[in-house]
Amino acid sequence: MTKRRATSDPFAEFEVSRTQPKEPAYLLRLYVTGNTPQSTRAIVNLKALCESRLRGRYELTIVDLYQTPEAARAEQIVCSPTLVKRLPPPLRRLIGDLSNPDQVLLALNIEPDAG
Repeated sequence: MTKRRATSDPFAEFEVSRTQPKEPAYLLRLYVTGNTPQSTRAIVNLKALCESRLRGRYELTIVDLYQTPEAARAEQIVCSPTLVKRLPPPLRRLIGDLSNPDQVLLALNIEPDAG
């Protein structure tokens, strides 16, 4: 005798899918060199921009190249700070302290605020 699987409730499936975490829409990695002023500015600028424009839709990893120098070789990072956007495609790299929000938004393919 084979057991028959109960038909799932589509409403229950919807509720589960709504509450389960999804893949981040933006996968970002910021490469910095220690606690330098430029690295600190890049971290502060990027976090502020992500929280104001991408809240809940991004994953940000900060990599200190002093602590993990092999990451620079693996990712072909030649200067710091460097922001690498892996998702959504295409892959983008942005160099500097990220102080120009319009440039960062353009690199991330996000429409700037109107006004």
